Amino acid sequence: MVKRITITIKPDVLKRIDNMVDGKHIRNRSHAIENLIDKSLSKTGIEMALILAGGVGAKLRPITYELPKAMIPIHGKPILEHQIAMFRKYGVKDIVVSLGHLNEKVHAHFGDGRKFSVQLRYLLEKNSLGTAGALYAAKDMIKDTFVVGNVDTLLAPNIPEIIEFHKKQGKVATMLLTTTEHTDKVGVAKMRGNSIVEFVEKPAHAESNLVNAGLYIFEPAIKKFLRKKGRLEKIVFPMLARTGQLAGYVYDGAVFDVGFLKGYERAIKLWEDV
Repeated sequence: MVKRITITIKPDVLKRIDNMVDGKHIRNRSHAIENLIDKSLSKTGIEMALILAGGVGAKLRPITYELPKAMIPIHGKPILEHQIAMFRKYGVKDIVVSLGHLNEKVHAHFGDGRKFSVQLRYLLEKNSLGTAGALYAAKDMIKDTFVVGNVDTLLAPNIPEIIEFHKKQGKVATMLLTTTEHTDKVGVAKMRGNSIVEFVEKPAHAESNLVNAGLYIFEPAIKKFLRKKGRLEKIVFPMLARTGQLAGYVYDGAVFDVGFLKGYERAIKLWEDV
């Protein structure tokens, strides 16, 4: 429920607030003030999250013949709703979702996000852009530090703690890392201190068991590393590692890859809702 209040504001401050109103992202003066208060109370200092949900979900067929990955149910709720809850928990309420396959079903369920207490914006991939391409398409929305997650990865990290770590490293990007014995199925990171000095996607042989956990923190400077089409894992992360701009945060919590049927089954059994 929205409540009406009365406040007193100096004329010069009010003028600056009115200058924020663009009729699109900030609808009016009240919305501008609410946005400023919400930002000041944020637990992370981050305003925007991007959820990558444009894939066709080939490894989840036949489920994804009728449902996009974002709408696959976990404990009675679409997986995207679990992702939104994770970000909302830490005050990140401006959420951009990249969509492709069966995107209309996501729109119909989530709308503008108000009923989930967030603001949802959508990027439509008419043709598959890949994860790097989806970020490139969102480049005009990127104004400050932001967080990116894969829609088919469920985890519950302490995002403020990761943000603090990221800021201390002073790099363009931080990748959340977990461990696995199956290094031939994911991207593998070779570490030196807190820096990822080499990143290889699905290597035949790996020297490290630290792998990509599917959540990233980026600075706006990531824009110069992006391409119109392609994958972060193949193009961007190896480049960031070579140039000393990729930090690694080792996460010791559970990570559920819901992008294939066995992982989906495991998540249904073991995932604890946010």
